[in-house]
Amino acid sequence: MAEEKTEEKKPAKDKFVKVTEKDIENYHAKIGELTDMLQRLHAEFQNYKKRIELERYEFVKYSNAELLLKLLPIIDSFEMALKNTDKHTDFVKGIELIYSQFYDALEKEGIKRIEALNKKFDHNCHEVMMVAENGSEEDTIIEELQPGYTLNGRVIRPTKVKISKKKVQK
Repeated sequence: MAEEKTEEKKPAKDKFVKVTEKDIENYHAKIGELTDMLQRLHAEFQNYKKRIELERYEFVKYSNAELLLKLLPIIDSFEMALKNTDKHTDFVKGIELIYSQFYDALEKEGIKRIEALNKKFDHNCHEVMMVAENGSEEDTIIEELQPGYTLNGRVIRPTKVKISKKKVQK
């Protein structure tokens, strides 16, 4: 038989390092230092979160201030018009002026009216409220029941409409 070679395993050297009392004190001091730093960072982060939340709240609270300032002259015009209720034509002119001011203020903020009458129904910007049989092409808007609006190109309120349906032949 073949001669078996066996190597005698040598015991592993002691890899433990001797730790002194001074080393343990240094480790505890370092752990305390790091714990304090972590606690301070945690407190700073919590304060940061509170500050950001407060700033966000304040931003939302006052974000419409500029728009509202633009609407205040319209209130002034309403007050002037209401003082002239005894003069019918002046009152009507005042209301027309207010409507114009209000619409202009909305347009400057990006509001646009959705044109719907005699257009083809589009479910993205129209909401069907009624259907009527008439001679118009099917799914054509024949009446606008309530205007719809977009804000900077996005529909914020669809136009409520009445659409045509082909007459059923008997």
